Amino acid sequence: MTEATDLAARAGDRDPQVGLRAVAALRRLLEQLEAVQVRSARVQGWSWQDIAAELGVSRQAVHKKYGRQ
Repeated sequence: MTEATDLAARAGDRDPQVGLRAVAALRRLLEQLEAVQVRSARVQGWSWQDIAAELGVSRQAVHKKYGRQ
């Protein structure tokens, strides 16, 4: 989690170049973490609806994004 903490700190930097790069890196990290958790939930038998509810999105959105992986 040190990487995420460091990136979060840099996201608030006064230098827009530093801040924007940190935001982009956080976005990539978040996408990776979400994918790992969705795969884990599916392995454990969660429905697409259950996953979608936890992520605050529609079942269709989560299935479209992760359904063919």
